[in-house]
Amino acid sequence: MPTLAEMADAYLDGAAQLRAAVKGMTQAQWVARPVPGKWSTLECVAHIADFEDVYADRMKRVIALDKPLLFVADENEYVKHLAYEHRDPEEELALIDATRRKMARVLRHLPDSALKRTGVHNEKGLVTLADLLTSVTNHLTHHLRHIVEKKKALGIG
Repeated sequence: MPTLAEMADAYLDGAAQLRAAVKGMTQAQWVARPVPGKWSTLECVAHIADFEDVYADRMKRVIALDKPLLFVADENEYVKHLAYEHRDPEEELALIDATRRKMARVLRHLPDSALKRTGVHNEKGLVTLADLLTSVTNHLTHHLRHIVEKKKALGIG
């Protein structure tokens, strides 16, 4: 298992990878839906930003509390109701950057043993800080692949 510092570095690096992936995109490219049935890049980035908050809250609660209850967040309901198509791309990227910088700073001041701290997810059951950190890091990487796919479909990849 990687150390907490290594995991924090990988987590923090995701924000820079996302910025690099969307650099230079026009407004039309941000809102285009070049892959049928898939979100636009703007919706994808807004989704990432919203779930950064969810994951950060979960991690903070697991770090600070004794086996806190963690609740599911439904991405489909978020995209339907939280005006993703009207979000500002730079604002969303800034939120992702700030959240990851703040949480990486917290994580770097914890002992490796903190990775074993647990919370109880209302659908998944017992989850560790390591599980949450791995999940949020992989979440952004997962969506980066979709953004690259959209850019290729737009002829800008």
